[in-house]
Amino acid sequence: MLKNTPDQPPRVINVDKNPAYPPAVEELKAEGALPDECQLRRCKYLNNVVEQDHGFIKRRVNPGLGFFSFRTAQRTILGDEIMNMIRKGQINGVDKGNIQGQVRFVEGLFGVAA
Repeated sequence: MLKNTPDQPPRVINVDKNPAYPPAVEELKAEGALPDECQLRRCKYLNNVVEQDHGFIKRRVNPGLGFFSFRTAQRTILGDEIMNMIRKGQINGVDKGNIQGQVRFVEGLFGVAA
């Protein structure tokens, strides 16, 4: 969901070359959720943090030939996302790079050594 504030609407939206983006942005402009002046920049290699954040999931899923059900995909991706958040230091009390703290955190959650 886009977070639009009246005083700071997005000037530019950076995305990859997925063909679903242009129609979605046009629809948001028609609804008034985006200003007409907002530009959509489609560049495969642009340093877009949002687009790059899910790369680790793709590296894990593609060799496994995807998922056989939505439920399996949902549970696997949720677990991967949580572990990635722990690794990136996005958990209170566990800093990025603090491997021992991360191990203690996972141990406390599941009662098993990581």
